[in-house]
Amino acid sequence: MLPYLPGTAIPFDSRAGRDTYALISPIITATGGVSLSQLSQITGLEGTTIQNWIKRGWVTPSVNKKYGERSVVRILLINIMRGTLRLEDITKLMMIVNGDVIRMDDDILHDTELYNLLCTVIYEAENGRLWSGDEIRDRVNAHLPEGLPKRERNVLENVVLIMVQSAISGYFRQLAESEFDELEFYADEVGIAGHVAEE
Repeated sequence: MLPYLPGTAIPFDSRAGRDTYALISPIITATGGVSLSQLSQITGLEGTTIQNWIKRGWVTPSVNKKYGERSVVRILLINIMRGTLRLEDITKLMMIVNGDVIRMDDDILHDTELYNLLCTVIYEAENGRLWSGDEIRDRVNAHLPEGLPKRERNVLENVVLIMVQSAISGYFRQLAESEFDELEFYADEVGIAGHVAEE
């Protein structure tokens, strides 16, 4: 089971599903946006990291020091993939789907819809133990919006497939790092680390 809602530091909630963002949105809408420190708490990211992403043009800037839905969701999407993909590659994926970070008229799919689609497929992949590209692609296709032109549908399918694979890889990377930390603690307790270093 995923420990957190994707891209956040918010503990996983069993109500998460096709509209995971609905579990996050009350935090944002209640105050007309969130401050940088609140955004850091939601995402688990340092404020300097978020500010750097804004400087690079990957995220829309705050308005009156408040970050709205579009900024928050973009940060969540980047955060989901940053454990396994280079930030420049993540940015390319986001641009392929949503063009300019400010404009919305060039979006294949709004960031919030993209986040919900991504979360839905991540949950289904995890629950169904779907790890092959073909299995995940089938789940992506099952949830793509109707009525998209063929070219846009194909682009979106491939981008979401990459995003899901990145998210799953990141999850397993975190598990491996956690296991390694426990192993290092054990090695320190029994003196293995020192013994290996001496050889």
